[in-house]
Amino acid sequence: MSKLRAGVIGVGYLGRFHAQKYAALKGVELVGVVDYDPARADEIAAEVKAKAFTDHKELLSQVDLVSIVVPTQYHFGVAKDCLDAGVHILLEKPVTQTVEEAEELIALAKEKGLVFQVGHLERFNPAILALEDVLDNPLFIETHRLAPFKARGTDVNVVLDLMIHDIDIILSLVGSKIKTVNAVGVPVLTEQGDIANARLQFENGCVANVTASRVSRDSMRKIRIFQQDAYVSIDYEARKTAIYRKGGKGLPVPSIPNVTMEHASFKKSDALLAEIESFIEAVTEGKAPVVSGEDGKRALEVALQITQKLWHEVRP
Repeated sequence: MSKLRAGVIGVGYLGRFHAQKYAALKGVELVGVVDYDPARADEIAAEVKAKAFTDHKELLSQVDLVSIVVPTQYHFGVAKDCLDAGVHILLEKPVTQTVEEAEELIALAKEKGLVFQVGHLERFNPAILALEDVLDNPLFIETHRLAPFKARGTDVNVVLDLMIHDIDIILSLVGSKIKTVNAVGVPVLTEQGDIANARLQFENGCVANVTASRVSRDSMRKIRIFQQDAYVSIDYEARKTAIYRKGGKGLPVPSIPNVTMEHASFKKSDALLAEIESFIEAVTEGKAPVVSGEDGKRALEVALQITQKLWHEVRP
């Protein structure tokens, strides 16, 4: 069986890692990398032993699939070119700038019979994957995603930059439509919102409280989930999970009758490699990706609702 031919469009900070993963995978040939900066394209191409391009259209006839890791404003145009050329795409988040653009890409991928995966990396975190047999109708979810300031990613606000990771996870866990959205945010170092908090109420009664900051001193990535029979706490940074249950099989919790606790830690994993391997598997086996274009669109819809609330309720 011939190798799948891969390419990476956009080899800045994150795109470089995409290129490294493809170059290391068996069964895949990394044909080329694209960057509109010729020096950057040449640098990364030499590193991963691939061809360098400055125009993504020149690459498309030579590949079967690509990762698209360009600034959000270019997502739609580049992705459409790839799909029109019959190339499967892994498109970094947020999927597009508008819901209408996402819908057009979804329809085009379906028409062409192509895989359209969105790069919501947290779905491949082992702590999240381990929740499958634990969660049952969450009632309240709280997330914190705080990070020191970095210039990259500031082409969008903190909701589309960081919070959207947790929005996608929450939507995948709750499985219900959103009833109301309330939010507040503050622009600090950029003209966009740099700190934001949103309260999402779902039609099934679940409530999620979501906080994101890209101007914090320390990093924090945590999610807490409450349901009738259990409380789950995940610290992504420390790679630890704590589960407290009624009548479980773990250690008894002192002074709390019929409640047990289970603690687990996870080895450092390569979520990006898992994401790319999942994308390749979807292409080779002709199955739906773990994070589909529809998933990316739903996360974008909620992120845009939150963004609209930020700018209606807080002025810079």
